[in-house]
Amino acid sequence: MSHHPPANDILTVNPYESHPSLSPLEAAALWEYAKLAHNVRMVTQKTRQLNEEPDKVMLAKLRVLEKKMGLVLTLFKASVWGVINEQPEPSTHSGEYNDSNDMTIRH
Repeated sequence: MSHHPPANDILTVNPYESHPSLSPLEAAALWEYAKLAHNVRMVTQKTRQLNEEPDKVMLAKLRVLEKKMGLVLTLFKASVWGVINEQPEPSTHSGEYNDSNDMTIRH
């Protein structure tokens, strides 16, 4: 039975170094593949964690932004309403009312 080092030791200790069937170059190549496989497993694990758990800091920041955007929308609506209300009535522009284009039926 061969003894395999823990996964974290794969980055510091070459488990293939003293294998009798491998040349030093083969042992070094296999060690590089083992380190690469370890790093890929770590990236996969971290990606799954990020995918499964929402980022609490990001959620808190987005909630603050959502509240601010609600306030901005309310202020924008209020300013548009203010601009609309400040517009003078159409009959005050010309001074006199001209009904030559008025097509309203009168009885």
